[in-house]
Amino acid sequence: MSGLLRCLLQRTRAFLGRKPLDDDLDAEMATHLEFAVEENLRRGMSAEEARRQALIRFGGIMQAKEQHRETRGLPWLDILGQDVRYTLRTLRRDSIFTIVAVLILALGIGANIAVFSVVNAILLRPLPFRNPDRLVRILEKDPKGGESSMTYSVDATREIQQRNHSFASVTGYFAFTGPDNFKLTGRSVPLPVTGLLVMTNFFQTLGVEPELGRLFTSEEGLQHARPVVLLSHAFWKSRFAANPSIIGQAVSFNNTPVTVIGVLPESFDFGSVFAPASKVDMFVPYIEEDFRHDGNDLALIARMKPGVTLGAAQAEADELFPTLDFDLTHPEYKPGYTGRIYGLKDYVSGRIRRSLIVLWCAVGLILLIVCVNLSSLLLARAASRSREFAMRTALGAGRGRLVRQLLTESLILSCAGSLAGLGIAFSLTTWLAHQGSIALPLLSSVRVDGRALLWTLFVAIAAATLFGLAPGLRISRVNLQEALKESGPSTSEGRKRDRLRSVLVVSEVALACVLLIGAGLLLRSFLRVLDVDLGFQPSQAAAISVDYDDGNSADKRSAIWQEVIRRVSMLPGVETAGISDNLPMSRNRSWGISAKGVLYHEGELQATFVYIVSPGYLRAIGMRLIEGRDISWDDSPKSQKVVIINETVAHRLWPGQDPIGRIASVSGTDARVIGVIADVHESSAENSAGWQMYLPATQFGPEGAQLVVRSKLPPSSLASGIMSTLRSINPGQPATEFRPIQGIVDHATSPRRFFVLLVGAFAALGLILASLGIYGVIAYSVTRQTQEIGIRMALGASRSRVQLGVILKTLWLALAGIAAGTVISLALARAIASLLFGTAPTDLLTYAGMALLLVAVALLAGYIPAFRASRINPLVALRGE
Repeated sequence: MSGLLRCLLQRTRAFLGRKPLDDDLDAEMATHLEFAVEENLRRGMSAEEARRQALIRFGGIMQAKEQHRETRGLPWLDILGQDVRYTLRTLRRDSIFTIVAVLILALGIGANIAVFSVVNAILLRPLPFRNPDRLVRILEKDPKGGESSMTYSVDATREIQQRNHSFASVTGYFAFTGPDNFKLTGRSVPLPVTGLLVMTNFFQTLGVEPELGRLFTSEEGLQHARPVVLLSHAFWKSRFAANPSIIGQAVSFNNTPVTVIGVLPESFDFGSVFAPASKVDMFVPYIEEDFRHDGNDLALIARMKPGVTLGAAQAEADELFPTLDFDLTHPEYKPGYTGRIYGLKDYVSGRIRRSLIVLWCAVGLILLIVCVNLSSLLLARAASRSREFAMRTALGAGRGRLVRQLLTESLILSCAGSLAGLGIAFSLTTWLAHQGSIALPLLSSVRVDGRALLWTLFVAIAAATLFGLAPGLRISRVNLQEALKESGPSTSEGRKRDRLRSVLVVSEVALACVLLIGAGLLLRSFLRVLDVDLGFQPSQAAAISVDYDDGNSADKRSAIWQEVIRRVSMLPGVETAGISDNLPMSRNRSWGISAKGVLYHEGELQATFVYIVSPGYLRAIGMRLIEGRDISWDDSPKSQKVVIINETVAHRLWPGQDPIGRIASVSGTDARVIGVIADVHESSAENSAGWQMYLPATQFGPEGAQLVVRSKLPPSSLASGIMSTLRSINPGQPATEFRPIQGIVDHATSPRRFFVLLVGAFAALGLILASLGIYGVIAYSVTRQTQEIGIRMALGASRSRVQLGVILKTLWLALAGIAAGTVISLALARAIASLLFGTAPTDLLTYAGMALLLVAVALLAGYIPAFRASRINPLVALRGE
């Protein structure tokens, strides 16, 4: 071991001191050469002949020097240093090529790093909790009624906690929290705040420790306990200037003093994990007794015990959940539970896993196109350097050394492109992390981290190998005699290179074709989503949360709502107004509904989305009343209960009959059907409409109030007038945002829009790179054929004929690539079939449209060289040759 270390130290010293050693070597070789010359002179040779024979006997001086260097020091490091220095000199001389290559690589590698960072944050990186692999989400096996059919009651949750053997802890949070459900009072203008009700063991189960203060205790979840609150880190910074002395102080929420007991860490973002594109400002204890008879409202999360597998937990749930008790006062909520156990990470990101993998593959295709493009550029550059490499070969450089030199050039270009790409990726990921309107989980945690840097290193090396290997192998096979001739490489050698460049361009077009067809299918699907009849008209409608205090009195609530609607309707530009406690494609809840007196088999009835509304709401939101009448203010608490149902409910409960006037059992209460509306897509445009019913706020208790206003004026011009009107009725009205309904729809479609935008951008980039590749090959071919074209034109070939020949070659390359790309696309399109909506994987219009687009771009790329070829002067071309 000591001998090996001594040898390494000697070689290092030799490497570091290579300049003095090279000087000694030169002196020693000069001495040997002089001795040989003197010996030849004594043999009677002339001075010139004596030196020539000495050199022949000695052999190549440079080769001898290289062989000697390889026996001392660190030869591989010395050679690498030579290659790097030589590469930097050549790239500096060819600055235009260097800039273009680095820019192309920066785009391809930067896009790869950015998409990897998204994939890493959403799919690969563990959730920001303690031992996240043991956290699970508990759901109903076959949820059909929104959140109500994916949640559990207080009693069921207690039984799960007490009777299970798989979970160390079971917790939950209130699943029906809407935005701005609290207001921060005690100041001149109340501020809207979003607070989430969580069970007192919620953060302990997740393994989240507070940054300041403490977490909830079990006693704080009891009735009449002292009100306490935990603040999110962002809310603490924005509203309390990150003041650490806030702990223990009382803050007024909804005019009630609440003690701040802690601040959560910055790494904990509830919305990012559990409710994408939403924010939660604070957390308050879920008082179980207050919700015991409200049915299913707890979303459950559990931590498995050490050693328990997901399969074992599921097996226990299959036996335990059907035996759970439910609230006997509301048997229609859930007559018998089921349970499906998901790993929390899979639940959070599993629904978009396939989309992210497709996106990752798309950006991988971009990198392949970039590598193919650069291979073509390097081949053209290598052809112009063929005499240089031939000279180096004549001087003793081996094939391996030439390949190593070109790979070094490729690696330096790739590293430069990677550094520029890191800058692009950092900008993209920073922008994405702040896109709160995109409903993707964990998007706020996207960043370029250590894993992304390792991925960058891998991509840089892989890219350098991919685009540098083919030119290196090609130039290492150069014909020494032909390359040293004045005319350069032989015609056959030039044709071989042309064939290789043509193959590369065909590959490039094929990859671009795959990208374009994939993007086209996703775009067609997105347009189909936008064309879906939602059952309401989101354009020209906007909503604002209304704060009021009715003292749980239906009469008082009716008076307040009437006054709000009356005054707002009088504002200039307002066409109609109405109030609902929920909005389509927003939060939802479901109750039970059935035809009175009818017995149903198990599974016949579904949980029904319920909206408690005012008169005029249906018109304000743009729903279509098919038959019957709208809700009226005359539907008072003392009159018979009424309900409006959608077409699906009408057809299922009274098939082939007129439902108007029929009696329905709504959550155990009899209500007369007064109207039927068209089905509304209540969760997203891609999901079919479920069961829906609309109840008057004068007869049923709403959960909040959203004022919906329809106007042709932009919401910004109405906001101040509406806010002034609301504050004239209730001075405590918080400064809530006036939101366009279209924004809610856009939020629901934001994941698909996000993926379509990125894949479309990659497809456009691939199309541009493919067109550059075609242009480069055709332009290089025209340059090499200048003499041939000159001869043909001298013999009578017309300019149009010359142009046609060049364009036909362009068309052949494009069609060959499109044919290969179409075959590949047909095979791969089925992999993205689940991401398509209303579009077949073999959609003929998409394939034909993308093929025509590629042909058009290819012809445009080939026309410029064709035009230049037709302007060649035969005399000048022949004289130049």
